[in-house]
Amino acid sequence: MSDLAPRALDEPHPSRLAVDHPRRAEILAAHAQALADDADGYVDPVSGLFVFTAAHLAATGACCDSGCRHCPYVT
Repeated sequence: MSDLAPRALDEPHPSRLAVDHPRRAEILAAHAQALADDADGYVDPVSGLFVFTAAHLAATGACCDSGCRHCPYVT
């Protein structure tokens, strides 16, 4: 089992979602809603793809090295 990164689950690592991404607020709002709904993920407002939440990924116990946007293990 890997250790979680020392940041809140609602804050993605900047290498996975840049702080200056033009649609960052919209993406984070979708992620926050999915977390509030206890959903496994959400439909990305940019790509239309399904994105796992950090909470769902944390429950897996380790990083899968797939480059997940909300990976809670990336430090």
